Amino acid sequence: MKERLKTHIVGLDKRMSGGIPKGHVVLVSGMPGTMKSSVCYNILHKNARESGLKGVYLSLEQGRDSIVEHMTGLGMPHHEVENLITIIDLGYLRTSMEAESQQDWQSVFKLYVENLKSSMGYDILVIDSLPVWEMLADVQKRRLELFHMFNWLRTLNITTILIAEATSDTNVVHDEDFLADGVMNLRTEKYGSKANLFLGVTKMREAKHDRDYFPLIVENGIFEIVSD
Repeated sequence: MKERLKTHIVGLDKRMSGGIPKGHVVLVSGMPGTMKSSVCYNILHKNARESGLKGVYLSLEQGRDSIVEHMTGLGMPHHEVENLITIIDLGYLRTSMEAESQQDWQSVFKLYVENLKSSMGYDILVIDSLPVWEMLADVQKRRLELFHMFNWLRTLNITTILIAEATSDTNVVHDEDFLADGVMNLRTEKYGSKANLFLGVTKMREAKHDRDYFPLIVENGIFEIVSD
């Protein structure tokens, strides 16, 4: 059995054979406002703090300072793990690529990630987000290009977490859902005037897991599902 990467979401790892199999490419999907980025950063932060694993958070949209401030507010101060976790705002690379339209974004992005791997030797990579990567890569043949992208990520011998957008129709299955090794889905359900957050593992190769959705509570830096 493959080694496991813990999600450090209380109650979840025991329900998925100990965590995410190392080397997997996993999607964390959900509608806007479902704490996708926070869940991903929690995995980075806790694995660095508890196990000394190195991680990289690549943001194609949000600025580094904004990410640090937000995660600190959730009880995950970056200074605790700054020697192990690197947050990179690729906005400058995105801007330069837009200015130089002849450049191949996919090739430049892959070279950048590979160089980071060589220099840092990180164990976990978070890419925020897949839709923005697709836009910058000017993806034409979506399933084929995502197939090659996911296979390339597997050659890095790391665990990759991709943030993806979900639709309101839970019956829709996207290309990336088929291609990924695992899918963790976040959604909100309204009860009266409140919108509660739920987390479900809808796919995880090489792991026996529950397919139920569980309420997700975040408090003082602790992520926890509420289960029986």
